[in-house]
Amino acid sequence: MKVLYRIYQWVIAAPIFVVATFITAIITLIGCAIGRSEFWGYWPAHYWSRFCCAIALVRVKVVGRENIDKKKSYVFTANHQGAFDIWSVYGYLNHNFIWMMKKELENIFMVGWACKKAGHVFVDDQSIANIRHTIEETEKKLGSGRSLVIFPEGSRSWDGKMIPFKRGAFMLAAEFRLPVVPITIEGSFKAMPRFTYNICPTTITLTIHPPILPGEKGFNTKVLMAQCRDAIESSLPEEDKGVSTDPRVV
Repeated sequence: MKVLYRIYQWVIAAPIFVVATFITAIITLIGCAIGRSEFWGYWPAHYWSRFCCAIALVRVKVVGRENIDKKKSYVFTANHQGAFDIWSVYGYLNHNFIWMMKKELENIFMVGWACKKAGHVFVDDQSIANIRHTIEETEKKLGSGRSLVIFPEGSRSWDGKMIPFKRGAFMLAAEFRLPVVPITIEGSFKAMPRFTYNICPTTITLTIHPPILPGEKGFNTKVLMAQCRDAIESSLPEEDKGVSTDPRVV
């Protein structure tokens, strides 16, 4: 079965994925050029993500959807186990949002351009001025039920456990004074970890935790970071709890 699936993945699913990705990018570009980037920047990619999971034979289950309101804006923070995190959140969170993503992703042919036109935010943290510009740019795009999704680890895990969080994501959340919603992604590392392009059909579970609300003085970023990490870790299996280690430096 494993050999048959591998043939299916590379001979059938992979070419379909590439074509579907470029079609989605083109639809997004045309739609955003016409107007209403909040619609065209989300819905084509939403269905593309569901399609990607379907052709990979990866099932996504969502727990805790009742904890969020589609009409409200949030800052979602999720752990980053593997490539399927993106398709799982985009396809199954069912909440209009923009991504905060690495600056280098802007260089992906067609996809980077489509993401930019869709309103996603590319982070350039090389200077304080760049960070301030990121904050100002993001604030303009939030509200009216549109939210922000951040992977505070900054990159994918090497072993399924969480990498130490970067404080910058929580500084942004504190600046926006929006409820922060931790999301646990479990199973994505099994589906496709960062060190391979081979997919393993499995079930990914998204657990949406209750929002963490800002106090009268906003958030204490260190406390918020700890709260989010604890909430996310609470829904991980025992083997994925703890701190991830990079095999390149161990």
